[in-house]
Amino acid sequence: MAIVSLEKLIEEFRKMPSVGVKSAERMAYYILGLDDEGTKSLVDAISNAHESIHTCKVCCNLTEGEKCGICDNPNRDGSVICVVEDPRDVAAFERTHEYKGVYHVLHGVISPMNGIGPDNIRIKELISRMADDSVNEVIMATNPTAEGEATAMYIARLLKPMGIKVSRLAYGIPVGSDLEYADEVTLTRALAGRNLL
Repeated sequence: MAIVSLEKLIEEFRKMPSVGVKSAERMAYYILGLDDEGTKSLVDAISNAHESIHTCKVCCNLTEGEKCGICDNPNRDGSVICVVEDPRDVAAFERTHEYKGVYHVLHGVISPMNGIGPDNIRIKELISRMADDSVNEVIMATNPTAEGEATAMYIARLLKPMGIKVSRLAYGIPVGSDLEYADEVTLTRALAGRNLL
């Protein structure tokens, strides 16, 4: 006989990206094993995050303040904007400690098959950032998928008439992989983005 509340908990975890049945079951049983204090702490953390985190008024990244720490940092180069799909992409770039510009988070990509058009992501907010003429370059760092490429091309067409340099991340062969396993698009990108030695 099924335990309805346990099944419902597992079902909710399965709604999360990349969570299969086994992972959802493990998380559900973990939560059931928590004592009252642990359960309250988890519920409070989820509730507080949901209430206090919102998007930055400038770049649309996640923040608890009016502006995120990157937009609020006077040492960042505001003339270069790196456009990404998701707040997790900002975290990935920041881990490199190499990029010194600012970001713009689209919160998705154009995907007509899924009913997502330009008005459903944060493109208008990006265009409004060009008004003060301080932006010299926009780096399109959307994922190398059909939707990511289409979104990058769409935004590039909007920005080029404004005289703003639009660049695209170079994609290529991951370090440690064999050429024989690379697909044609990856090899083409690797050739196009090659550097002099």
